[in-house]
Amino acid sequence: MFVEIFQAYKCRGVFLSHFTCDTYYFHPASILLCLRKHLIAKNEMSSASSLMGSQGTSGSCAGAIRALTLELKGLQTSPVEGFTVTANEDNMFVWTVALYGPPGTLYQGGYFKAILKFPSNYPYAPPSIKFLNKVWHPNVYENGDLCISILHPPVDDPHSGELACERWNPTQNVRTILLSVISLLNEPNTSSPANVDASVMYRKWKESGGENDEYARLVRKQVEASRLDAEKDGVVVPETLEEYCIKTAPKPNDDCTDAFDLDEDYYDYGDESDDEEEYEENAEDSGQGEN
Repeated sequence: MFVEIFQAYKCRGVFLSHFTCDTYYFHPASILLCLRKHLIAKNEMSSASSLMGSQGTSGSCAGAIRALTLELKGLQTSPVEGFTVTANEDNMFVWTVALYGPPGTLYQGGYFKAILKFPSNYPYAPPSIKFLNKVWHPNVYENGDLCISILHPPVDDPHSGELACERWNPTQNVRTILLSVISLLNEPNTSSPANVDASVMYRKWKESGGENDEYARLVRKQVEASRLDAEKDGVVVPETLEEYCIKTAPKPNDDCTDAFDLDEDYYDYGDESDDEEEYEENAEDSGQGEN
């Protein structure tokens, strides 16, 4: 039986350096002892690997939470026209977004709610956006998921038709994402549509100069339906350009400070005390030269 166990371990790629054919191969006690040592060492390595992985994930989450907290604060103190954001009280990685249809477009007066979900390693990976109400649009899937280049991972995919600069990079933020989404509402990307039927309908509408208005009628119908959602939420949707644009006086000093703090929180995850202690030790060593 012991020989069979040993052979089974050899077949699984377990080669025990303690074994030799002459001395230990047929010694049951030695076989069990070596197998036990091997299993203990394997478990210790697995535990260490899991610990290192969890510590890395924890640090990544902490950095993402700091970044999102700063972004949320910035959007609340210096709001941007076209949208509002609210973070989930129990989960900073989930935000509720309200997008307002831009004046002068088919989406004027619309109130479109969406969920913005962030990965634990944000901003090094992009979030995802899912509309909660029906949106008939070439770049919105039937289930509400939004397809936009800025939220695609920065991988080299020559078949996607997207330039690398159009994809996600860590310099993007919630502000740039949502402004891009608002722009996409009025100017969809029909070269790689998420909703083929909506894309065909949109192109017919554009190419006919508005005479084929099936697309426009569907969008306006959804805009009217979204107004009911706005009333339920007690939201007054901006209609005119003056109502849509938010007039806020910029604060250069505060903005500079926030930007500086943001950079620090993004990249300074270590403990400064370690660097200070190392500096003090080096200073003491340099003063102990031979007299």
